[in-house]
Amino acid sequence: MELKNTKYYDDQTLKRWIGDDSLNDELATRANKIRREIYGDKVYVRGLIEFSNICKNNCYYCGIRGANKNIARYRLSTEEIIATADLGYDLGYRTIVLQGGEDAYYTDDIFVSIIEEIKGHHPDIAITLSLGERSYESYKRLYIAGADRYLLREETSDKDHYYKLHPRDMSFEARRKALFNLKEIGYQVGGGFMVGSPYQTDDMIIKDLRFLQELEPAMIGIGPYLTQHDTPFRDFSNGSYRKTLRLISILRILFPYALIPSTTSLGTIDPRGREEGLKAGANVLMPNLSPTSVRESYALYDNKICTGEEAAECRACLEVRVKNAGFRIVSARGDVISYNKETRRYN
Repeated sequence: MELKNTKYYDDQTLKRWIGDDSLNDELATRANKIRREIYGDKVYVRGLIEFSNICKNNCYYCGIRGANKNIARYRLSTEEIIATADLGYDLGYRTIVLQGGEDAYYTDDIFVSIIEEIKGHHPDIAITLSLGERSYESYKRLYIAGADRYLLREETSDKDHYYKLHPRDMSFEARRKALFNLKEIGYQVGGGFMVGSPYQTDDMIIKDLRFLQELEPAMIGIGPYLTQHDTPFRDFSNGSYRKTLRLISILRILFPYALIPSTTSLGTIDPRGREEGLKAGANVLMPNLSPTSVRESYALYDNKICTGEEAAECRACLEVRVKNAGFRIVSARGDVISYNKETRRYN
């Protein structure tokens, strides 16, 4: 798959775009034109299954960090995960995202059985994993079992900043290496970062963009940093909504081919956030397919939307909102469109 079609702009230009609130409309118009040239008005949907909120890590910004004693922990059984994926398929979702904390309970054997079972039921479905850092061998085994994509946000590409967001028992280098391992194995890889996380500067965001140009991911997920009351960062302010929209547009300009979600965090910070994210250049939505009994417990940040139109079951509601924004939801795997240098066309 040829993905080497990132656009280059100098740091001065990027810094002006990132920092200037008056450029939102201009950049969104430009980004929307690019996404329509490549993807048309299509919006791809992924049914998200948050299978466990148990995590060994203690990221300072995350509500499901291992040290948080004030959260009701859960993990879905293999049977529950497969049944939820089956429900998603019946509702028209052709990509299922399995996302959870780094929970050692789920061994490679368990994930292989889940992946093979889902693929056995639905050969035309794409499986996206978001399981955090694992060994090269683990990633490869899950890929061979049938996983198609992997989401692993680097969160920051500045080493000093990384250790302001994470404890020292986590590794800046290991996170970056994991992303390149995933790409080498053959996954459609997704990276990304928080906008407005504590201690972040615009120069750090430029580093994030440069790292993504080096990685050339198929998917790029960003969202505003949102506080969670049980974390060490409880007193920091939320990230900027407008700046996040502006960066979605910048990502579309830099990465014309990319699959860019309009995230739940955008919908949390503003009721029309996901629609505005689509207008800014995003082309993916990830409604929550998890059992309603556990949705509130996957508390990455405060006030996360998890019912009503965020629920994957409310497909018709979501389709109306997307249509009113000028786009249309399609029932398709929604694989990344690549660029062919010989024909100079996206395919």
